[in-house]
Amino acid sequence: MSNIYDSARELSNTLRNSDEFQNLKNLHEEVENDEVAKRMLDNFRQIQLDLQQKQMQGQQPSEEEITQAQKQFEMVQQHDVISKLMEEEQRMSTIISDLNKIITEPLEDLYGSPEEQQG
Repeated sequence: MSNIYDSARELSNTLRNSDEFQNLKNLHEEVENDEVAKRMLDNFRQIQLDLQQKQMQGQQPSEEEITQAQKQFEMVQQHDVISKLMEEEQRMSTIISDLNKIITEPLEDLYGSPEEQQG
């Protein structure tokens, strides 16, 4: 029987070599090498982080902060490479979520899914 950690490393390598990851990596490098795009994305992510931290502390973001975040989002969405990067990040997030569901199936089989436990 193979070591479970070896299987995890193999899955990691498979993910690293996947087309989806390679696309994400290439787009990330493209943004990193474009000073304007990098600054735009960094600013957008900082605004996102600030809003998340406020919400985690139970604070409601101001109208101005929400408006600023929306404007920044619209601006990064108009940048072709950043927009593609964000789409690829979402695709990768979906893959990771799907893999997580598959990996936790044995626990769900044993204990039931969270939805079943709430019902």
